[in-house]
Amino acid sequence: MKIAFINGSPKIKDSASGCILQELKAFLDQDSNIISEYCFRKPQLSTKEMEKLTEYNALVFAFPLYVDGIPSHLLNCLIQLEMIFANMKEKDVIVYSLVNCGFHEGHQNKLAIEMMENWCAKSGLKRGQGIGIGAGGMLPSLKSVAIGHGPKKNLEKALKQLANNILKGASEESIFITANFPRVLYKLVVEMGWRQSIKANGLKRKDLFMSK
Repeated sequence: MKIAFINGSPKIKDSASGCILQELKAFLDQDSNIISEYCFRKPQLSTKEMEKLTEYNALVFAFPLYVDGIPSHLLNCLIQLEMIFANMKEKDVIVYSLVNCGFHEGHQNKLAIEMMENWCAKSGLKRGQGIGIGAGGMLPSLKSVAIGHGPKKNLEKALKQLANNILKGASEESIFITANFPRVLYKLVVEMGWRQSIKANGLKRKDLFMSK
């Protein structure tokens, strides 16, 4: 089976989307599978890149939630791919979506997953499954934590289910998870990060509350 991992994060390194795909790869890394990885950081794909993606049985997209939707650069790439896939006469491609957000609640990703499902319908592709992952911003800092342990317990269950569906070429309803980490503590850690960032940029804590 030929599987394409598509990282739709604009980050060059240490993206939550990249971390999620690497965790998923461990459940799919079998001799019979060919897994290729792509990074969509720019809003334009080459003809060669688009043609290459038509050769896969499964497309697995991973990207961060931007304003309750798909990042604009990735959206532009999807529009280009839509024209390619929609005009293919014979196709047997299934699409899976992994969407992560900074919110603690995974269901915040629901609209973005629905957008991917609509894209599948317009492109003539089969909808596989979507996974909405809350507290995604934590994942790059949890690389040393083994999957299935601590804050990553729910993530293991979701990725195992997804991997099983990918291997079978099956579709299933979307699922939504969050890190096994208290919401109150998560909020405190995030707010601490904001204060550190604003200080690093020469501003003061009170500037966080400015309104225009």
